Amino acid sequence: MADNKRGREKQADDADRQQRERDVETAMERGDEPEPPVDERDLAELETELEGVAFPATGRDVVAAVGDREVRAADDTYTVKQLVPETDVETFDSPTAVRERVQRPTVAGAMKRVVEAAATLDDPEFPESKREGYLRTFLALEDIDADDDDEGIRLIADWIVDRVHEKAALPGSRDVRREAAKHCRKRGYAVRDDEWLGV
Repeated sequence: MADNKRGREKQADDADRQQRERDVETAMERGDEPEPPVDERDLAELETELEGVAFPATGRDVVAAVGDREVRAADDTYTVKQLVPETDVETFDSPTAVRERVQRPTVAGAMKRVVEAAATLDDPEFPESKREGYLRTFLALEDIDADDDDEGIRLIADWIVDRVHEKAALPGSRDVRREAAKHCRKRGYAVRDDEWLGV
């Protein structure tokens, strides 16, 4: 790659994208989840049931195959249909990707609402970078206000869905982060500038 301004900008963009992907992956794998965990046996059984599905699979494919399958969390029982968007806008690469989504029911429910709202747009494309940004924002909110029954996650999901309906477009990841930071600060949570929500 040429050592010019465009080349350096592309390298910086690539590095930023890779860092976002690593951060989301790390957040998904962390063991100290504030949200009540989903029963591990249920997750293992779900993964086994998904072996008959051809991956990559859309959310619609997953729901058609295992939508009525229940997973138990400490606070409630959910069906896969409640946690996975029944659309073609989102694709899962493997049974493990579905497992990772449903193991955090509040975040999964918020992402389902956002993806289904995106599917109503004339151009329902939902870029991976934007999806990762939304997911990372929901995970950050889960960490910050775990004691508030994840109220922030629901409020920001509502805000995104309202914006989709009002503006017929998905809001930018930075706008979502800014709105989430405002919510946190209103409720007395400190948001540092070096954190994901610190925009």
